[in-house]
Amino acid sequence: MDKYVELSYSQVALAALLIVVNGAISVVLRLRMEWSLLIASARTVVQLLLVGLVLEWVFRWDRWYVVIGLACIMSLIAGLTAASRNERRYPGIWLNTILSVWASAWIVTSFALFAVMQGIDSWYEPQYAIPLLGMVLGNTLNGISVGLNTFTETLVTRRDQVETLLALGATRWEAARAPIQHSVRTGMIPIINSMMVVGIVSVPGMMTGQLVAGVAPIQAVKYQVVIMFLIAAATALGTVGVVLSSFFQLFTDDHQFLAHQISTPFTVK
Repeated sequence: MDKYVELSYSQVALAALLIVVNGAISVVLRLRMEWSLLIASARTVVQLLLVGLVLEWVFRWDRWYVVIGLACIMSLIAGLTAASRNERRYPGIWLNTILSVWASAWIVTSFALFAVMQGIDSWYEPQYAIPLLGMVLGNTLNGISVGLNTFTETLVTRRDQVETLLALGATRWEAARAPIQHSVRTGMIPIINSMMVVGIVSVPGMMTGQLVAGVAPIQAVKYQVVIMFLIAAATALGTVGVVLSSFFQLFTDDHQFLAHQISTPFTVK
């Protein structure tokens, strides 16, 4: 097995020059994205360097409360990010989204640390706990964001249909069942599509990193299989959680649809 090749800062800077390709396309096609590309590139470098410094400190301390603290910060940011991507808002959307992201990611990651990764010394070992939670959070928030956005948009576009069903005596669940099913299905489509082509069309980031680091291919495959199933489960739990919590927020016990609580669309940055 070939040894691991450590990259120098000059080599990383050489790779960073590839962003010039994006800038050239923007200039030629007059996309006016040069400033956005510059900011995005700078944020990528700064944010990843900060993460590297924080993880070095966390790995050095190796204390459960440090790992839990960092995990809480990561989960909070993921929840806020998922909520901010929704084009329509309603009272309670932030709390519902944060709790859905938090609960789904922590339940699945805990299962991985306590049941799957039985060979590790402790459940809070940063080498495993932080990367696993990070990958689960990053993918789960996408599914939750898509599912939530689909649900609120569908309720608005199908408002007449929902209110007609309620007026005819349908329960709130019967009136909202179709939007709920459509939203959960839409939120789960991205991870299902990824699972369909993983290893054939794309080699995931974790597997690539392990292969580059010199891990045996079969071991890298095993880890990636575990990660894909963790992400799929967390995405399903999170999407169902945020859609159902939104459903209970927007439909009363008296089977009334609070359509006026859903705000009009705005521009998402």
